[in-house]
Amino acid sequence: MTAAPVTADPAPGGPAGGDARAVAVRYVKAVRDGDAAMIRDSFAADAAWYYPGSLPISGEWRGRDRIVDDFLGGMAGRLQAGAPLLIELTDVIAEGPRVVATWTSRGTAANGEPYDNRCLGIFEVRDGRISSVREYADTDHVARVLFP
Repeated sequence: MTAAPVTADPAPGGPAGGDARAVAVRYVKAVRDGDAAMIRDSFAADAAWYYPGSLPISGEWRGRDRIVDDFLGGMAGRLQAGAPLLIELTDVIAEGPRVVATWTSRGTAANGEPYDNRCLGIFEVRDGRISSVREYADTDHVARVLFP
């Protein structure tokens, strides 16, 4: 397993270039920067995203469009429009096609409540794109703040 400084930028070349670690880091940074085109291009067409718990967003999301438009887009709608969402990548460990990344998400919910969560994602990368993600977060906090 390799752990490398999170502050280092991944190799250039878009999602098709670089190793699995670079692809996952590039995706999280695209979310941080609000780069919608890079977010969409980071996923394989047949990607899957699993989110735990019993929230309206819990379960498995299949396909790039459903992940980006419905899952990620639906979460964005739970946040206050125009308020910053601060994403900080805190750790990345990679081995072969699997990457484990942790990050913090801080923002303001649509109802004005502060949102502050720690997240962990297990990414699988295939052919330079994310093929699956299993995300873990404090779903109780998500329920209380984003789905009151």
